[in-house]
Amino acid sequence: MWTRLANIILKYRISLMIILGVITIYMGYQAQYIQWSYDMANIVPEDDPDQEYFRQFKQTFGEDGNILALGFKDSAIYQSDNFKKMKYLTRELESINGVKDVLGLANLKMLEKNNEKKRFELVPVFPEIPENQSKLDTMLAFAKNLKFYSGQLINAKNGATLILVTVEKEALNSEYRHIMVADIVRAGDQFHDATGIDVNYAGLPYVRSVNTLKIKEELNRFLIYSVIITGLILFGFFRSLKAVVFPLIIIGMIVVWVLGTISLLEYKITLLTGLIPSIIVVIGIPNSVYMLNKYHHEYSTHGDQMKALTKIIKNIGIVTFITNFTTAVGFFVLVFTGIPILVEFGIVAGINIMCTFIVSTIMIPSVFSLFKPPTSRHLKHLDFKMLNGALVGLDVLVHNHRKLIFITTGILVAVSVYGVMQLQSNSYMVDDLPEESPLAKQLQFFEENFSGVMPLEVIVDTGTKKGVQSLSNLRKINEFEMFLDSLKGISQPVSVVSFIKASRQAFYNQDPAFYSIPNNRESAFILRYLKEESDEGGIAKSFVDSTGQFIRISLKMPDIGSNKMDSLVNTVISPKIDEIFADSKMDVRITGTVPLFIKGNKYLIDNLITSMIFAFFIIAVIMALLFKNFKMIVISMIPNMIPLLLTGAIMGFFGIPLKPSTALIFSIAFGISVDDSIHFLAKYRQELHAHNFFVPIAVSRSLRETGASMIYTSIILFFGFVIFTLSEFGGTVALGKLTSITLLFAMLTNLIVLPALLLQFDSGKRNKKDHPYIDDFAKADYDSEDEETEEDKNT
Repeated sequence: MWTRLANIILKYRISLMIILGVITIYMGYQAQYIQWSYDMANIVPEDDPDQEYFRQFKQTFGEDGNILALGFKDSAIYQSDNFKKMKYLTRELESINGVKDVLGLANLKMLEKNNEKKRFELVPVFPEIPENQSKLDTMLAFAKNLKFYSGQLINAKNGATLILVTVEKEALNSEYRHIMVADIVRAGDQFHDATGIDVNYAGLPYVRSVNTLKIKEELNRFLIYSVIITGLILFGFFRSLKAVVFPLIIIGMIVVWVLGTISLLEYKITLLTGLIPSIIVVIGIPNSVYMLNKYHHEYSTHGDQMKALTKIIKNIGIVTFITNFTTAVGFFVLVFTGIPILVEFGIVAGINIMCTFIVSTIMIPSVFSLFKPPTSRHLKHLDFKMLNGALVGLDVLVHNHRKLIFITTGILVAVSVYGVMQLQSNSYMVDDLPEESPLAKQLQFFEENFSGVMPLEVIVDTGTKKGVQSLSNLRKINEFEMFLDSLKGISQPVSVVSFIKASRQAFYNQDPAFYSIPNNRESAFILRYLKEESDEGGIAKSFVDSTGQFIRISLKMPDIGSNKMDSLVNTVISPKIDEIFADSKMDVRITGTVPLFIKGNKYLIDNLITSMIFAFFIIAVIMALLFKNFKMIVISMIPNMIPLLLTGAIMGFFGIPLKPSTALIFSIAFGISVDDSIHFLAKYRQELHAHNFFVPIAVSRSLRETGASMIYTSIILFFGFVIFTLSEFGGTVALGKLTSITLLFAMLTNLIVLPALLLQFDSGKRNKKDHPYIDDFAKADYDSEDEETEEDKNT
């Protein structure tokens, strides 16, 4: 089959290259319609009960993560002139398209008792900004006594203050968000230029906008870096511009195909799918390295260019197909997670890795058949003394010091198992940004002064319509809110109870001592406010549903990591809910972005571990089909499991948490690292046939020839993934750092442990009744050394 395929490719090479070119042009045309994702990554499945409840919450009360905050901490802001400028800033923010509402100290409103109408009215605290500083100070002191805003807009301890910008849903999840956020930041910067007062920005709309722009910038930069690094390494190996340019052209074609695939499948660019072009550059180049190395090796042996090119397809083609397939498996198994962002990542990457095989198998032999044969300068890498010396040293090591190898490996595995046991799971909502990054410093400002900006919601089902008007219900909710307020690191809760307490304070002429739940005598008048404000524009609409049965309690918290968030929600808040509401008919549920993030993180890691098991199983099946020998399956899998254990141990010992980005590493790295084993074992079986099934010679010959390609490709993979450590996102840094380390370990285990295992446990003989498929490929190569190809006849 592969001999026939080689003949077809070389005979129709021009036509095939034109077809690939047309496909690339079509994919490039489709790529122009590609879109970016502006929604928050949805990790919890749509049919999950908590996800469905959160969706109902948003339908009733609106988005919980649609507030962008501007923070100030400078006493100069309370000077009359600067305070006026803050009011101008508030008005300018209100005029920006996509902004629904703005709330700040300068446009603050309070409840005022209207004795004539027997109702409360919302009136501005600062109808005008006085020129007199003393009068302004008096008004500011009055504003700080409005308990409803304490801890929400004003930090009474240090004078820090906020402007809260509520963003419309349509703008939040569209490309226009960047324009809107840029306009908000521009207005804040103009305020800074006019006053000299620093402005800090936070909130999910701001974080998501900044992160998306950074992702775009990084993806372009990483793609350039990966091309430069792989190009330099290729030139260093082969000393030929052709050996650099054409593999990169092939990879360039696949990058276009990646973008076209995303567009055709109607996916959007996310943080993960955006990494695929750079990953394809790194993973795809080894195909060219193995093919070019085989081409040069064959040509140096017999000096026949067409025969050498044919041998690339016949001998490397099937092995490259298998190795590309196992690599693709590492991505395809992500489909089993059921998580949209991972499913899309796995499908796009898996498809295009297989496309890389097709394009490489056609393009490398076809292109190089059009050029002159390689010169002695191009073949120098075959006699690279340092590399050859290293391979000879490895050969001596595996033949003469197997006991040392096994003892060392056993110790490393034992230590690694202990290290893996120290591994913990933890992740952050904004992907653990570096402490020195501007965004991290701004988030720190809000965490230190206003308990953070991450939304946490509690919904109280009173059990009956208009249950919000029951004083007993309100007192229970108030008791719960007082508990929440006592928790360190959480903002003061806001709910309809807060409004009712504020209305009582207003009824007693804003005396802060009266900020509490009305008694039975007062409730008849004070609760009227709630009834009057239950229209479309009323404040209560955001905190009570239209039936008066469901009450929303809204809080903010810092991004403290999934572990601490989980502990706070499930071991502190939830038990208190059970305690307070146990003897009532009310049902209380925690929802919002924070608990969904906690659940999503657990779900994601559990499913990534499952996908890793699937990858292991599928690749084990492939090995079983190739070898039909349990002993050989075990021998082939051991060198690829050890690197995963070592990486897990490094994470455990150095406190690197298991999170979505780091859990992703294992299935991907396993799929890539097993390629070296397949290349080595394919060559090994070939050498067994060539040398009368004498294992020591077969191992030595395999190390000398395949070992060079394994080192070349491992170096490319190592440096290719290392570039991701230049990211500003902790998850991407971890992906690059740990994947590169894992692949480096995999190279060493496949060059040392695998040959040692073969020498120790493989007799070299095969059971004639149990015929392994890999022997077909190896024997076909050996038996066809002197066969004349169709292309030979035509030339």
